[in-house]
Amino acid sequence: MLKFNFTKCFFCTFFILFATYFCLAGTVNAAENNEAPTDGDYKIGVGDVLQVTTWKEEDLTFEKVFVRNDGKITIPLLDDIQAEGRTTMELKKVIETGLAEFVEAPTVTVVLASPGSQRYYILGEVVGVGEYPLIKKLTVVQAFALAKGFTEWASKDEIILYRRVKGKEQMIKIDYDDITDGELGNDIQLKADDIIIVP
Repeated sequence: MLKFNFTKCFFCTFFILFATYFCLAGTVNAAENNEAPTDGDYKIGVGDVLQVTTWKEEDLTFEKVFVRNDGKITIPLLDDIQAEGRTTMELKKVIETGLAEFVEAPTVTVVLASPGSQRYYILGEVVGVGEYPLIKKLTVVQAFALAKGFTEWASKDEIILYRRVKGKEQMIKIDYDDITDGELGNDIQLKADDIIIVP
């Protein structure tokens, strides 16, 4: 007797609908998207934790500054400052400009202590479906390891990664078996808000 797998059937329907949404998106090979983002391009986001250091000013030095849901941080003397969407260097200059009214030639350093805004998502036939923090330079294979591997129904050669690049959605085809067979160039590095779907 053929066993009906409701979970598999439901996911197939979900996958078709989800893929239809991206039907106008570009589909590219994994190897073409294996470039790593540079630290200088990192945009601060909601949930990030920053370290703000003002040289020779202990009262204006903070180990943990949280980026709130409104995208702002609070610095004494300056009140609320927009942090979301800026790089650490851009925020440094804003803080230095503001503090110049109170401190002679302030020198400020802004460091990303914890990238709380960085998340990726794994859906489908993996053991650990859900949202994961992008806490380091993580690859697709490493992401599957964190998700505790595949279920017995997983189609490892039909994996799709959805990514937004310059405002446009891309569908990136991933063949897990090719990677584990030695095609390491296809083990691409994940970026914030990537969605991996295993049919």
